[in-house]
Amino acid sequence: MSNISLLRLSALCIFALLYQPALAAPQPWVKLTPLQQEALAPLSNDWDAIPEKQQQHFIKLAKRYPKLTEAQKQRMNVRLKRWSKLTPEQRTQARDKFRAFSKVPMKQREQVKEMIDLQEEVPIPQPAASGVSTGKPTP
Repeated sequence: MSNISLLRLSALCIFALLYQPALAAPQPWVKLTPLQQEALAPLSNDWDAIPEKQQQHFIKLAKRYPKLTEAQKQRMNVRLKRWSKLTPEQRTQARDKFRAFSKVPMKQREQVKEMIDLQEEVPIPQPAASGVSTGKPTP
C-alpha cells in the first residue's frame, strides 16, 4: 500500500471518528442518562418513536437542564408535555410557525413573547365533566 493510500485511509478514519455523533443511530430511552431522563420525562412514552434528528435536538436541550432555575425547569416540563401531546401534523405546523416567527424583527418577537408569557400565567377554565359549569376553573 502506497504512502498516499495509507494517508487517505488514515484521513478517512479520523473523519469518521470526529463525525461519529452526527452519524449516531436513534438512542433508546433506557440508554439516556438519569439527568437526560429527568429533563425529557414528558417525552418518555414516545421517545423511541421520535426520529433520531429530533432526539439529538432534545438531548442538546437536556444538557442545559441542570443550569435552569426551578421556574425554567417547570416551564420546560410544561412545554415538553404539550409537545408530546401534539400529532405529527401539529408538530410540523409548530415547526413551520417557529421558522416564520424567527424571521420577524426582534422587537416584535419580544412583544409577542411577552403576550404569550402573560397568557401562560392565566389558567384556561375547563368545562365540568358533567357538562354543567360550576363557575370554578378546574386544574
